[in-house]
Parts: sequence; structure tokens; C-alpha cells
Amino acid sequence: QVQLVESGGGSVQAGGSLRLSCAASGYTRFMGWFRQAPGKEREGVTSMSSGGGGYTYYVDSVKGRFTISRDNAKNTLYLQMTNLKPEDSAMYYCAATAYWPLRPLVPNEYSNWGQGTQVTVSS
Repeated sequence: QVQLVESGGGSVQAGGSLRLSCAASGYTRFMGWFRQAPGKEREGVTSMSSGGGGYTYYVDSVKGRFTISRDNAKNTLYLQMTNLKPEDSAMYYCAATAYWPLRPLVPNEYSNWGQGTQVTVSS
């Protein structure tokens, strides 16, 4: 079982930036960021593969504003969020799987989850 520990959440005004980090304790083939706002289903934000290629996937609503990256030496995943909007407010979760997911932005494809970090964007 891989342990995932997120950090970096907080409160910002619209237009601001935040950087989330997720440290993994073991092997991961694919990692991603998901978010869940109150009363809504958890949704995939972005995900990427480890190793060569570094394939990335983004939900349309964050393209051009969010950037996922990974430091394999530190086994750490990052999410740089810029031009934040109030609708980005949610609990953000890091997730990982040892396999290549058929649907990289679907939560059920991932078996390991962090505890979450809150992101709040005020208008």
C-alpha cells in the first residue's frame, strides 16, 4: 500500500496561485490530482505517468491554468495552479496506481489516496 501525503493547500483570492505537493512512499505508475467540492462528486483534475514520456491529462476546465509535474527522484507529484477561480475551491486529493489506467481522470482507476488538502478561492 502506497502512502500519499499532500501539502500546499490554502486560501487565495481569485487570480492567485497555489502549489500542491504529494509525497509518495512507494512505487507508482500513474499519479493524479482529484478534487471534490461540497455536494459534488469527486472529479479528476489532472494526471500523469511516471518514467519516460510523462504523459499528462487535464480536465478541460483547468487547461492552461494548472500544470502537473513530477520529481521521480523525490517520488513527489506537484500541481501548480494559477489564475485560480472560485469554482476551483474544493478538497484536493492526490491519488496513485501501480498500473496504467484506462481512464486517467476517473477516480475508480486509482487505489491509493491521500488525506486531501483544502483549496479555497475567494472572489
